[in-house]
Amino acid sequence: MRVVSMQGDTLDALCHRHLGTTAGMVEKAHALNYGISLHGPVLPIGTVVELPNVPAPSTGAAMRPLVQLWD
Repeated sequence: MRVVSMQGDTLDALCHRHLGTTAGMVEKAHALNYGISLHGPVLPIGTVVELPNVPAPSTGAAMRPLVQLWD
């Protein structure tokens, strides 16, 4: 997926906004965009960034019970 940075965007902010997570995605985005770190932590406005595909969640994932402290 290709996205364009806005004012003040960082690579992890783009991953969070468009992919919904940063866990492992920032590293993959760095690999897809060779040399993007040369811009520094804040990307210039209009920088085109290729983001990785988010893996589909497995259907056999175990559900954890919700714990609420003050019930």
